Amino acid sequence: MQPRTNEDYKKLLSDVIKKQIVILGPGITLAKARNVKGLSVADDGTVTEIEGHPQELIQGLIDQFVQLSGLIVKKTMEPLLSEFPDGTPTPISVQNPITDSSQEAT
Repeated sequence: MQPRTNEDYKKLLSDVIKKQIVILGPGITLAKARNVKGLSVADDGTVTEIEGHPQELIQGLIDQFVQLSGLIVKKTMEPLLSEFPDGTPTPISVQNPITDSSQEAT
C-alpha cells in the first residue's frame, strides 16, 4: 500500500465537498468548507491547496458539516414548533403539564 499524497487528500476532500454541494447547494457548502483553516477551495468545490496535517483537515471539514446538521434539524422543526399557541416554541422536555395546568387554575 502506497503512502497517501497531498494530491490523494485533495481529491478526497474535493469529492466530499462536491457531494455536499449536491445536497446543500454551493453557497452553504463552500462557506463551510472555506471555514476550515488550511483548505483552499475553488468555486466548483475542488480543493486547490491544503496546509497542515491532512487528517486534521478532514476532521475540520466533517466538524463543519456536523455543526450545520444541528441547524438543519432546527430549521426543519421550526414550522412544527410554531404551532404552539403562544408562538414561542418551548422544548418538550422543559414543559411540565401538571405545573402548567395548576398555574392556569389559580
